[in-house]
Amino acid sequence: MAGCSREEVPVAIGGKRQQFGSRFLSDPARVFHHNAWDNVEWSEEQAAAAERKVQENSSQRVCQEKQVDYEINAHKYWNDFYKIHENGFFKDRHWLFTEFPELAPSQNQNPLKGLFWENKSEILESRSSEDGPGLIIEEQHKCSLNSLRHETQMPPVEENVTKKLSQLKICADEFPGSSATYRILEVGCGVGNTVFPILQTNNDPGLFVYCCDFSSTAIELVQTNPEYDPSRCFAFVHDLCDEDKSYPVPTDSLDIIVLIFVLSAVVPDKMQKAINRLSKLLKPGGMMLLRDYGRYDMAQLRFKKGQCLSGNFYVRGDGTRVYFFTQDELDTLFTTAGLEKVQNLVDRRLQVNRGKQLTMYRVWIQCKYRKPLLSNTS
Repeated sequence: MAGCSREEVPVAIGGKRQQFGSRFLSDPARVFHHNAWDNVEWSEEQAAAAERKVQENSSQRVCQEKQVDYEINAHKYWNDFYKIHENGFFKDRHWLFTEFPELAPSQNQNPLKGLFWENKSEILESRSSEDGPGLIIEEQHKCSLNSLRHETQMPPVEENVTKKLSQLKICADEFPGSSATYRILEVGCGVGNTVFPILQTNNDPGLFVYCCDFSSTAIELVQTNPEYDPSRCFAFVHDLCDEDKSYPVPTDSLDIIVLIFVLSAVVPDKMQKAINRLSKLLKPGGMMLLRDYGRYDMAQLRFKKGQCLSGNFYVRGDGTRVYFFTQDELDTLFTTAGLEKVQNLVDRRLQVNRGKQLTMYRVWIQCKYRKPLLSNTS
């Protein structure tokens, strides 16, 4: 199954989505002064209550016959979802450029473009510089954000040279976007809430965006959108878990793969093979970006008995399904697929409905994993 997304969109503050980790609730009395608070610490009592709630709503499982139906007819449930909501359910994800600057225009302006061919003497000279031998400098620049207590690894400066060389390995046969210099694939694109903001914001003439979804209805809505431009974008129906169906791009051809609230819609047993196949499409140095539901998110705690399919995997009332991850689970999925961790962090956010005086505790996980520049055997 899969290739569809259904998310809870992060709240915009003051008209502009701030990067999470920048607004903290130090005085509980001020909880309703803003729409959202970042990096909210849970008390032991709150965490224990969430665990009890999950144990309770997981105690009664969906019968096997219905589970088979949800899997076999998954495309039908997602098609029905998009027929009902069309493009009015989600807002465009402009916040992605804050959380994932790799999608922004400045990120795919290659400062070393053509460097290997135009300035070979300078590159060869760098081989004997004080940085040591070799074209690739194995240096990782680390920056810490104490409020989030996470570590982000930055790619080597010469990464673009290796990525430039890797393009020579791409099959010479024509494929959509074959002449592009920067390629992005979004899996589970829905009606284009990520794709169209990218196309509107990123005017790099070398950019080409691919987008696929399990739902043919969703893809039809993308292709009939006035913003859809076949010269810059290719939308297609694809089942993320179909091992017999290939993607319309060769291996080692993509710079970025985006997974936003989509992997959680996949049956847990099929997740690893799906990520393995996607990993092969990335260029050396290419990045996989993910944002998805975390364990004990408000959405998980709201499920009732009889909606649980398996551990932390549920079916909604409309027949669509959702899984709630831990950081370790996602790390295992990506590293098993041969990718290196750049970022893996939890966004614990307290959203506030000031009108109704309600508080909602959200748990999302955000990941960035990179394909190694050089294989382990090199």
